[in-house]
Formats: sequence, C-alpha cells, structure tokens
Amino acid sequence: MKISLTQKYNVPGPRYTSYPTVPYWNETAFTVGEWKTSFQKAFAESNSKNGISLYIHLPFCESMCTFCGCNKRITKNHSVEEKYIQALLKEWSLYCKQLPEKPFIKEIHLGGGTPTFFSTNNLEHLINGIFSFANKAENHEFSFEGHPNNTTYEQLKKLYDLGFRRVSFGVQDYSEKVQKAINRIQPFHNVAKVTFWAKEIGYKSIGHDIIFGLPFQTLDDVVDTVEKTNSLKPDRLAFYSYAHVPWIKGNGQRGFNDENLPKDAEKRQLYEIGKQLLSTNGYNEIGMDHFALSSDSLFHAAHNKKMHRNFMGYSASKTQLMIGLGVSSISDSWYGFAQNTKNLEDYYQLLEWDQLPVVKGHILTDEDLIIRKHILNLTCELETSWSKDSLYFKELPQVLMDLKEIENDQLIVIEEDKIKITEAGRPFVRNICMAFDLHLKRKSPETNLFSMTV
Repeated sequence: MKISLTQKYNVPGPRYTSYPTVPYWNETAFTVGEWKTSFQKAFAESNSKNGISLYIHLPFCESMCTFCGCNKRITKNHSVEEKYIQALLKEWSLYCKQLPEKPFIKEIHLGGGTPTFFSTNNLEHLINGIFSFANKAENHEFSFEGHPNNTTYEQLKKLYDLGFRRVSFGVQDYSEKVQKAINRIQPFHNVAKVTFWAKEIGYKSIGHDIIFGLPFQTLDDVVDTVEKTNSLKPDRLAFYSYAHVPWIKGNGQRGFNDENLPKDAEKRQLYEIGKQLLSTNGYNEIGMDHFALSSDSLFHAAHNKKMHRNFMGYSASKTQLMIGLGVSSISDSWYGFAQNTKNLEDYYQLLEWDQLPVVKGHILTDEDLIIRKHILNLTCELETSWSKDSLYFKELPQVLMDLKEIENDQLIVIEEDKIKITEAGRPFVRNICMAFDLHLKRKSPETNLFSMTV
C-alpha cells in the first residue's frame, strides 16, 4: 500500500522560530555576562541603522484555552496588572542602563497570554514608560494580540494613538463544538465587532489567527471559518497547524483525547481546502502558514525578499536586536539567545535584586550562524544558496545527500549552488529545514520534544 507524502513526512520536528532550537541550546556554557556582551555588540551594530525590537509578554488570561502552548497565568484578579507593568519597566530600565545611548525602537509586539487583559490606562502607562527610556524609529511597526471577547474600542483607540498600526485577533475556529473542546467560546459577532472597530480607527494591518487540526474539527468547520473570515477581509492571516504537545504543557492540552484530533491526510485536507478558499478570495501564501492581501506590508516584504522570522513570527522588517521583556520572554541578538524565567514569582524576585531575569540561553557558534541563515532563507524565501563561501559548511554534501529523497518526491529542486522549494514542497518546509539542522542530526531527541511537522 502506497503511503501519501503527508504520512511519509509527518514526523515530530521543530517550528524553527530560532536556530539552534531551544532544546539544543548550550545552557551549561551560557552566562548572563556573555549575553550582555552579545546584546551590546548587536546594539552597537544596529541601533542607529535600523533600531531594535521589543517583544513584551503579558501572561495573564481569565480562562484556560486548551489548544494554547503559551506561558500564561490564569486569573480573574485584575489587581495583578500594576505590579507586572512596574516589573516590565524595571526590566527595561536594567537593559537601558547597559546601553551607551537611547535605543530607537523599530518594532514592538505585545504578546501573551492576553494583552487585552490589561486596562487601557495600564497599557498606556506601559508604552509611555518604555519611551521614557527610548525613541521611536522612523517607519516603526507596533503590533499587539487582541482577544475578541475582551478587546474594547478604548484599548484599540489608545494603542493607535500610541503608534500601533497592527493588531491580530485569535479566531481559531467558529464551530461551537470545536470551541467547547478548546475552551474558547467566541462568537463570530465578537470578532466582527473588533475587526470593524480596528478598521474604523485606521489600523493598517488587521490579522486573524486560524488553526487547523483542532479536536472535532471537520472540513465543513474549516470552510465555514474561512468563509466567515473572508467576509471580514483581514489584511493578513496565520493559518497554522495545531501543535499538540501535552507532554510539555501538562493539563493545558488535555481537554480532549488524541482520537478526537484529525490525522494525516484528513488533517492536510483541512489546510488545502482552506488555502484554496483563501487564494480564491485574494490571499497570497507567504512563507509557512501565512497569507496576506497584496496590499499588506508582509506581502511586499516577501515579494522583495525582505521578510524576517523570529520568536515574534514573520515580520515585514528586520532588526538585529530583539529584547524580550516579561516572564518567559526570549531575546535575540543574532549572536545569542536569552530566555527569562518562566516562573512569575522568580521573575519578580530577580528584578527586586536588580538582576536581569535571564535564566538560560545560547551563544551561537560560527557554524550555528551559517545554518541559521540557511534556515531563515528556507522559511522566509523558500530557497537558499551557498554560492558565497561564507554560507558553505563542511557537512553540506551530506545534507544534500539526505535531501535526495525529498528531491525525488519533487518537493525541492537542487541546483549547483542552490535549493528551491517547489509549490508541492510548501507543506514540508520544516522537514527540509531539518536536513540542515546539525544539532538535531548529531543528537536525536530521546523523548517527545516537538509537535508534528505537517
């Protein structure tokens, strides 16, 4: 019996928001002192040219969504807001004390958790506090994630007035049965309301996040969700595979049984039909799992090969230094990664001691930097080349040998000094990246680490 390409290549694998991936960071050799040297070097190289990025993690949610793999704290007690914002501003001040001049901020992204858990006044206090130590870069792009059930007109208007022009709303799926399984009850009316508000206020890029492969999700559910999405015409979409990792996230992803999840060809059909409907309605597929109208900045960045990918996802602009603020946040200097503690109480304690709350990280080797560039090329441009000597590495011949079967399946084209991913190969970008992942090749995981690639 012949197996499908989906069955063949649907294996556990990284999502490649970084390279090396977090499980392969060399934590024993990492020190906070090295991280300081790393981000200071990146700041000196980039601040005056492109500015820097900030990712700010706002972890509080009023209820647990069982599909979610993010670091969060469930509470209905909104008195937690002020202490957390004070801690964020303290952390930011500790970073700014390490810098020789005021940073220019090119990008801000408020993620979570639920950023719109926070009141309008507290969000304003946070952003104004950030810019008491910094300047806004030219052509800055500030964005945030909004929960359709609790995002208010006042929040949208205030953040717009503070310079935000992008907002993304988590939709996931409109089926009541699916929503009940993932504990995310969210009527279409709420999504439509906040989307229209954002358009009325003047946001330039409104995004919706949709997930395929959710428990009890059927083809009719995906068609209905995409058709409702098309009726609201967001500027860009993330349409991605549900990452089922209950061994990492504990009870947070055990609100349903494994047999309730669509598998292999059935799951892939959900994506292909959704993709076809989106294409019919003017959306262009970009990188992995993303779609945008031709008027959106992400489409132009992809078309001009200027799109970037990091822990914040795909971006229309690139900064060398991204500082992550807040519990569990990850920072990226290009030369190194640093992650804050995931424990909220420890986060507060380290800041009280005037210490950066960084607890682990990785300083990239010369080899890491080469492979990182190849993986970024593949995930952003769907091709990579080693025509420059600086992108050649000694294991490349073996990598090309390992890719022969993927080439035989017509998922890539291997040229003399280049690899191009074909249209048929788009669903398997992560598998192609895995062939370049030297850390993964040298030490296969002995336990479950990653979700399935397809």
